[in-house]
Amino acid sequence: MFEQILFFFDALLQQTGAANFSFGNLVMIAIGGAMIYLAIAKHYEPLLLIGIGFSCIVANVPGPPDVPGGPPVSALLYVVKEGGLFHYAYEGVAKLIIPPLIFLGVGAMTDFGPMIANPKLVILGAGAHLGIFVALILAKLCGFTINEAGAIGIIGGADGPMAIFVTVKLAPHLLGPISVAAYSYMALMPMIQPPVMKLLTTPEERKMGMAQLRKVSKLEKIAFPAVIAIIVNLFFPPVAPLITMLMLGNLLKEVGVTDRLAKTAAGPLMNIIIIILTVAIGSTMAADKFLTWDTILIVVLGLLAFLFGTASGVITAKIMNLFLKDKINPLIGSAGIASVPIAARVSHIVANQANPHNHLIFHAMGPNLAGVFGTAISGGIMLALLGVQ
Repeated sequence: MFEQILFFFDALLQQTGAANFSFGNLVMIAIGGAMIYLAIAKHYEPLLLIGIGFSCIVANVPGPPDVPGGPPVSALLYVVKEGGLFHYAYEGVAKLIIPPLIFLGVGAMTDFGPMIANPKLVILGAGAHLGIFVALILAKLCGFTINEAGAIGIIGGADGPMAIFVTVKLAPHLLGPISVAAYSYMALMPMIQPPVMKLLTTPEERKMGMAQLRKVSKLEKIAFPAVIAIIVNLFFPPVAPLITMLMLGNLLKEVGVTDRLAKTAAGPLMNIIIIILTVAIGSTMAADKFLTWDTILIVVLGLLAFLFGTASGVITAKIMNLFLKDKINPLIGSAGIASVPIAARVSHIVANQANPHNHLIFHAMGPNLAGVFGTAISGGIMLALLGVQ
């Protein structure tokens, strides 16, 4: 009788996921929990980390075998596999539907005034992209193909939609780990960037104030998206879909007669896309796929790309100060990577810690917005050189 009871409970247990936990599952659940903790306790981009962290946890809760006698399958698979809700969410990412819509929303939320007012800071948007090429070279030396190395390198641009776009074109099989690395590091920039920024600047440099920016006219703000869209479509067609949608969103914001559309793109539409995107990304973080040597290497290379990009931006600003009459605070150089407005906010916070009267957010937005175009140009060059349309 006792043996029959044990047999019954064992058979019942095998139909659940409780008997199939692995150490890898526990590691990934801890990572997902850490993301949620950082979002709540440290306010590190909660809009990104909550969805990614939660989906990472659920993706690593093993369920029963999909077929009798087969390996355990994550319960999340039942909504991720074909026909499931998040299957179509991930397809929206993989088929490059979600990234242009993200750019539409970002454009509708963005004021390009700081970049227009001080165009010389566009140089910082180029200078902060050394990390892309450092990671590309290192990835190639580590044995990745040139296409894979290019996709890994673009993580250093700190532009999630652009990283997805370029990866789908160059190395779609790496979309999961690259998108996870790109968005996770973007969210963790308040932790990653400050040590590099402080290492490369003196206390006096961090305290440095900057003159108020000139007022940008409404005509300039309306003309800007049209001009940029023409230039990008002429010279960088591989990445034109993203920048075109960015400029459309910005035009909806600036013209003053499409407020409903601008508010929808920047608000409800963007919120829906963020939920879909973060869950789609987090659902790729199953231990059996994520805890591999290649994935770990991609994550490490992505971190190096962010560190080198931050450092090269600060150093570029210091070099510019050798030639400028009106000096700039070198901290805004780190905002030259494309994560808008996270990188600009980090520059402002570090400067404000050194000098409570220092408010660099608007100055930092100039190179930060230029970084979007810097990443787009870098991605466009890669796609063009590798013959990808």
